[in-house]
Amino acid sequence: MTPPANLIDGRAIAAQLQSELAQRIAALRVRGLRPGLAFVRVGEDPASKVYVGRKEKTSAQLGLHSETHVLPEATTEAELLALLARLNADARLHGILVQAPLPAHIRQPVIYAAVRPEKDVDGFHPMNVGKLMLGDPTGFQPCTPAGIRELLVRSQVATRGAEVVVLGRGNIVGKPMAALLCQKAPGANATVTLCHSATRDIAAHCRRADILIAAMGVPLFVRADMVRPGATVIDVGVNRVPDAAAPSGTKLVGDVDFVNVQPLAGRITPNPGGVGPMTIAMLMQNTVRAAERAVA
Repeated sequence: MTPPANLIDGRAIAAQLQSELAQRIAALRVRGLRPGLAFVRVGEDPASKVYVGRKEKTSAQLGLHSETHVLPEATTEAELLALLARLNADARLHGILVQAPLPAHIRQPVIYAAVRPEKDVDGFHPMNVGKLMLGDPTGFQPCTPAGIRELLVRSQVATRGAEVVVLGRGNIVGKPMAALLCQKAPGANATVTLCHSATRDIAAHCRRADILIAAMGVPLFVRADMVRPGATVIDVGVNRVPDAAAPSGTKLVGDVDFVNVQPLAGRITPNPGGVGPMTIAMLMQNTVRAAERAVA
């Protein structure tokens, strides 16, 4: 079956990026350096296990040195900070990723701030967040927003002067996405509206968008009557909903009603196969950048 012509294939674009990264990794190996990435997971959250597993697989395919540290749910904040201190000091590691969510008794901002900024390949350290807001390209950008911008650029979706509506004001996607696309820079220069749960008449904002990015975490929130014909629609949502027909009793859906929105959209990401692969590819890119800086 031929995929829809307006589909933005995140898997194919991520494969292009990884091919480019393989050449940079080979150049580093010639200089005696193998990029290193540490994954830290606390607890046994099923989704976190899947996400870290995918990142481990991509690391292995690219030939990175990677190691995974799995801590029990009862791990204290002090114990996690002690592990991060050891990883910060390990010269073999150029990147450190702490998988969210963390247990409720561990303060997430404290943990993100404990990773050295030059190893913060997730882009969540306050220094890197500040650089993003200032338009300073020396910082690491959060992987999902950076991956979405790369999808738009490589799919030749014009952002300059475009009306962009971002649904969701989270620190991982919504806020950094808005900050990225309003920068005075290539692949940006957009007029961005950031909508959230207190926004009046969200549907009216959505219908104005040239580019609509859904990151609210609400299953099938974006309906066909909320999308302007010809708009580009990016679906970031990952939501598990009941499904009696599925062996597990549930299925994964995005924030966009893809079946009904796709015929209207000028371009649209599938879910899965859209944003997810790009998030991993950008994590690998950040890690390679960190390693390159180590020998600059």
